[in-house]
Parts: sequence; structure tokens; C-alpha cells
Amino acid sequence: MREELNAAVKAAMKAGDKARLSTLRMMTSAIKDKDIAARTEGGGEGISDAAIGELLSKLVKSREDSAKLYDDGGRPELAAKEREEIAVIREFMPRQMEEAEAKAAIAAVVAELGAAGPKDMGRVMAALKERFTGTMDFGKASGLVKAALTA
Repeated sequence: MREELNAAVKAAMKAGDKARLSTLRMMTSAIKDKDIAARTEGGGEGISDAAIGELLSKLVKSREDSAKLYDDGGRPELAAKEREEIAVIREFMPRQMEEAEAKAAIAAVVAELGAAGPKDMGRVMAALKERFTGTMDFGKASGLVKAALTA
């Protein structure tokens, strides 16, 4: 993933695409910050591709929130800029699971762990995060897990 990002930075520089270049540099900077934090905590070389995917998800969420605030505040030009950044970030994110795929994965984890009720939600969510970080939207997944455990 890092190589793809570095290649995209070089391509944006050659093309003179300042908006894209700015977003790509922000992404590499955020990744480097996490790498440094991981190294100081004894995490070896840096963060994994799965952790990069999770970081990119957080960057998208942050920009979606900002775009909504700009729309509510009557600043459509700033909201459009945020949405352009979201489009660039999403190019590097792993494909997100469809709802049906997520439900199947949740059902499999619930069956595997023998989860029986809402008290097991923490264990199920932890197992899902361990296996599907970067490919599953855990905001939506928590509602699906809750539904699966109460049914």
C-alpha cells in the first residue's frame, strides 16, 4: 500500500495536480505519524497495511463530518473540497464489505465463539476487528452484531 501511495505522489507531482498531491501528502504524513508512534511503542518497523486501511477509514470519516458541517454552515465550496479529498483517499482503501457479506461474517464469528446474547458483544466485536480491520465498517457492524445476538 505504501508503494502505491508513493507512486501516486510522484504521478501527481509530474502531472502538477496540486489538490491531489496535497491530499496524498496528508495521507503519507498521517501514516508516518502512526509509524513513529508504533516504533516508540516497540512495534517494529511501523504499522501494517490493515492498520493503514483503518487509518484511511478514519480520515474519510473526519472529512465526511467536516463536509456535513460546511454544508450546514452554508460553505458548499469547502464541502466540495472535503469530498474531493474523500475520493482520493478512497482510491487507496481496501474494498469494503457489502452488508450481506458483513452479516455472513458476523454469523460465522457468532457461531464460532458460541456467543449467545448481548453480553458477548464485546468478544464478537473484538474478533471481527482482529479479522476484518479495514474491510468492515464497524459502525454499521455493531448494529448488525447486536441484532444477531438478540435474535
